[in-house]
Amino acid sequence: MNLLQHIDDPADLRKLPENLLPELARELRDCIIDVVSAKEGHLGASLGVVELTLALHYVYQTPEDRLIWDVGHQAYGHKILTGRRGSFATIRQKGGISGFPNRDESPYDAFGTGHSSTSLSALLGMALAARLQGQTGRRHVAVIGDASIASGMAFEALNHAGVAGADLLIVLNDNAIGIDPSVGALKKYLTQVKNGPPKAGNLFEALNFSYTGPVDGHDLPMLLSVLRELRDQPGPKLLHLVTTKGKGLRQAEENQVVYHAPGRFDRTTGDLIKSEKNTAVGPRYQDVFGHTLVELAGLNPSIVGITPAMPTGSSLKYMMEAYPERAFDVGIAEQHAVTLAAGMAAEGLLPFCAIYSTFMQRAYDQLIHDVAIQRLPVVFCLDRAGLVGQDGPTHHGMFDIAYLRCIPNLTVMAPMNNTELRNMLYTAQLQPRGPVAIRYPRGYSREPDWQRPFEAIPPGEARPLKKGSRVAVLTLGPLGQVIQDILPKTDMPDAFGQYDFRFVKPLDLNTLRQVAGAYSQVVTLEDGCLNGGFGSAVLEALSDLSYTGRIYRLGLADQFPAHGTIEELLEEQGLDPASLLRFLNRIVHEK
Repeated sequence: MNLLQHIDDPADLRKLPENLLPELARELRDCIIDVVSAKEGHLGASLGVVELTLALHYVYQTPEDRLIWDVGHQAYGHKILTGRRGSFATIRQKGGISGFPNRDESPYDAFGTGHSSTSLSALLGMALAARLQGQTGRRHVAVIGDASIASGMAFEALNHAGVAGADLLIVLNDNAIGIDPSVGALKKYLTQVKNGPPKAGNLFEALNFSYTGPVDGHDLPMLLSVLRELRDQPGPKLLHLVTTKGKGLRQAEENQVVYHAPGRFDRTTGDLIKSEKNTAVGPRYQDVFGHTLVELAGLNPSIVGITPAMPTGSSLKYMMEAYPERAFDVGIAEQHAVTLAAGMAAEGLLPFCAIYSTFMQRAYDQLIHDVAIQRLPVVFCLDRAGLVGQDGPTHHGMFDIAYLRCIPNLTVMAPMNNTELRNMLYTAQLQPRGPVAIRYPRGYSREPDWQRPFEAIPPGEARPLKKGSRVAVLTLGPLGQVIQDILPKTDMPDAFGQYDFRFVKPLDLNTLRQVAGAYSQVVTLEDGCLNGGFGSAVLEALSDLSYTGRIYRLGLADQFPAHGTIEELLEEQGLDPASLLRFLNRIVHEK
């Protein structure tokens, strides 16, 4: 029927008779599958809420009525229906639309949601604001997954909303999976609710919510009827919706972990398309972490592993398979993960806490208050450090160097390659004296022969890679490999020296003294924010040493980089090989 091509905003949707909505749902699913199969992105979550998306925009007067999606990777259908159908093929591409709700992109995106469990607090804030401003007719709706509602922040919002008297609706999208399967007592409770009334009464009603459900989230007529009834009911309400993640694509329903974000696939068969990968490259950094941790756990019985809901994404799954009693998925609960690790460390264990760099921001107080002040030996393995690509500003791990290096008692390391990552993990468990953070990037490493015998890394010691006569290039992290490649291509290769610093904290002051005495120019290079980062640390130290030469700091500018491939974003920041080569050639000719 091609109904979708006539829908440019929800007002067009509301003109359709209800009996055509199932056909529109089919077309909407096909559109999502068509684009994601070719462009990549998040698939399963959006397929699971197609009927809900249509029903919400059909019943509620968006954007006047506020609608928040948590986490935002389930909002692809929402984007298509709200004026972005023509640009949907650009999703997550540089210059295209975001893969998450974005307030700058559309008035229909009421609140930006890239990290989980923020929607309920934001929704309550909006509802209270509407009441204060006399907007009594405005409705407020949040769609939150069963994995996200288990987060501490969501519970804090539920606790407040139950007594605030605000008019809002929480749609609990219960599909028993976030990225990996949902875990915890709440997941078991929701499963029990789906099988009949819980023995101990309804949790949400105990928090003063009017509870409706469980309701089949793919039954459009039922959804429309329930939403209309709830729309006109005052006070805090919760609709428990049961959906199937990946609905409408057999492989996405059967393999929900892989098809959360499957990469390219055949839109007709649903089969994954294997990407052509250079066989000379090494494994993903996250797999170097995962396999090395299993080796270390076999050598050191004190080692345990912890992840907040990312066993697959962080590759802690390998330890969960090898030592299931020593590896813990705590759900989407970064604060709990950090203090849980602190409690274990206080009793003599050595926790390796695997958290994405951008998610570690959510547990900053716990890192300081519960770990660093008490000098507890917790090893924070910060995956996805630096630019992460098409997930965009909510997921770029660009602030960790700056926010970590100011914390006393904390050692901060960054490997240049996969072998260094392996040896840093080994070193961290040799003689643990306090907390350690090891940051490493998303994606593939270079060295295929990385599983060599372990070597301890001397604490706080940089690694001289090349001596020069004029310009010292001090690198931190994988960009050091790029510098190694391009120094021979410069106009004056002998003028350049390179030092792999490895440690942000403690900083190698002995090496810096040697650099200050031997070079008239110093360049620092990092894949983190310039303000307060590695370059700032070097600048401070060289100032203390009364260095009079020229210092150049290269890193990520004071802005939130948009979404795009990592290569595109590095070029935009002037950190790609060609830009770095031009920069080095320019400064080496300066007098």
